[in-house]
Amino acid sequence: MKQKSTSPWAWVPTLYFAEGIPYVVVMTVSVIMYKRLGISNADIALYTSWLYLPWVIKFAWSPLVDILKTKRWWIVVMQLLIGAGLGGVALTIPVPDFFQYTLLFFWLLAFSSATHDIAADGFYMLDLDEHKQAYFIGIRSTFYRLAMITGQGLLIILAGFIESSTGLEPVEFSVTTQSTHTEWVVPQAKSVTTGGENQFVVTQADVVIGLNKLNKIQADSIKDWAHKQNLSNGFVIKEVQLEQAPGWWSSNVATPLKESLKERFGKEDKSAMFKGEVQGNIAAFGIRLAQMPEEGENVVLNLDRQSGAKDLSLVEGHRLTFNNQNWDQQAWVLVQADPKLDTAVSADFRGLSGNIPFAWSVTFFVLAILFVVFLIYHRFFLPRPAADKPVAESKNMLNEFVETFVSFFKKENFAIGLLFILVFRLGESQLVKLASPFLLDAREAGGLGLTTGDVGLIYGTIGIIFLTLGGIIGGYLASRNGLKYWIWWMTLAINLPNLTYVYLSYATPESMWIVACSVAVEQFGYGFGFTAYMLYLIYFSEGKSKTAHYAICSGLMALGMMIPGMISGWLQEIVGYQNFFIWVMICTIPGFLIIKFLKIDPTFGIKKQ
Repeated sequence: MKQKSTSPWAWVPTLYFAEGIPYVVVMTVSVIMYKRLGISNADIALYTSWLYLPWVIKFAWSPLVDILKTKRWWIVVMQLLIGAGLGGVALTIPVPDFFQYTLLFFWLLAFSSATHDIAADGFYMLDLDEHKQAYFIGIRSTFYRLAMITGQGLLIILAGFIESSTGLEPVEFSVTTQSTHTEWVVPQAKSVTTGGENQFVVTQADVVIGLNKLNKIQADSIKDWAHKQNLSNGFVIKEVQLEQAPGWWSSNVATPLKESLKERFGKEDKSAMFKGEVQGNIAAFGIRLAQMPEEGENVVLNLDRQSGAKDLSLVEGHRLTFNNQNWDQQAWVLVQADPKLDTAVSADFRGLSGNIPFAWSVTFFVLAILFVVFLIYHRFFLPRPAADKPVAESKNMLNEFVETFVSFFKKENFAIGLLFILVFRLGESQLVKLASPFLLDAREAGGLGLTTGDVGLIYGTIGIIFLTLGGIIGGYLASRNGLKYWIWWMTLAINLPNLTYVYLSYATPESMWIVACSVAVEQFGYGFGFTAYMLYLIYFSEGKSKTAHYAICSGLMALGMMIPGMISGWLQEIVGYQNFFIWVMICTIPGFLIIKFLKIDPTFGIKKQ
């Protein structure tokens, strides 16, 4: 009896949403959680950066997913482990040594999630024919991005909501800019009437910042004064920074090469006398408690922007700790305006002092329950393709493991395929690192001088819409005519729109619409062209061990983005933005040349009759 087929719409969206959630939790949510829980920036940066390692080296154990059990089995079991890891984080947040224990469970999450990625991508290739793989490539990317938005938005909102409903009344204040000149003065302490419930007392609820600028000496002295006051009173903890002497590479290779490039291609830095010298105005206000906390009790206040203009930034007082020693002292908070801001804007800030461990525990319990739901759903609704079976059941596992790697390097057209994977995005890998800095940098430095809020609107809204749209359209068209038909046009799409940055660097337009349209064109082209790249990885991975081979391809993909991206900022500082974007266009040439030598089945991606 023929098994009833399951529509890909029943499992592709949920599977790739489930794939994205643990990644964003480990890479982004963990950073915010640790910051809320009082871990230093140095420890957060060091330990959470290592959590990326399982995704980098996942190809090392990818053959096991092919050799042992089915892809369906791996998906269900990994979702069980991911749920257990999320539950483990939730349970260990309130304990005294929470940092060590939660990190242990984050490692479990990272390895389980990386393995889940291997199995999910392999299952996608096994159950869907070439036509459906091409059609759903944009759909799966869209739901993966939706998981990113959920992790960076809804989960943080949930934790913040729980924080706001516990602890003392939230601290709320608004900051407004005005065109008049304002001098910086130390706010006067506010008198406190004891009695009743404890609460925070602020020197002022409405803060005004003038649009007049400060020089670097003035701004630094204000920030230094406020930080020293908070440090001496125990509201913040001093962070240690290590200075390292230049290494052999810097002394003998990087610096000489930099000087040579600067001499031949660099331009005179006209911004040297301006860079960092002009800064936005700063407003300050104080916060204290109305009553002394109990012995040994810490009241932690986390401040952040709630809504309004992103051009007003909190530069001191993100996290303040009050106790029975400093409760009657003023903790100082500073808000600084973007130096490029020349219009009146406002922003609302809020400080929460709720039960932060409880809030994050609940958030991770919700995530754990979500993965139980995923587990149950996929246990029943994932199809059971006949091709989903272990590659080896009775053979020697070690031999099969080695053979999986060896067979990858024996693939037909291997050298050309490897070059394509590494160089197809050579230009884009460098552009993506410098696009936002170019938009933000002052015009004197060769940038466009946009504010943080402008860039957030352009990339966070317009860019995401056109990137997603390009991916969906690319997948639809590839499923109609095949990868071979569209690969040339998609190569044009991912590379040619980079010319918009060459134009922007020379024309430096004042109009926000021109800049936004240029970014929209580039992002749409990237989403459309990236479809060809992902489909070729699937095509190149076809064969006996397609799951492991796809994992190896994705690792090479990351390598092709990582290495050029590492040197892009160094290169741009030497040659300037105009020459850098011309260099980006030169780096697109290998991608055009290599596709001529690719051997692709003309029918790959097209629905078979």
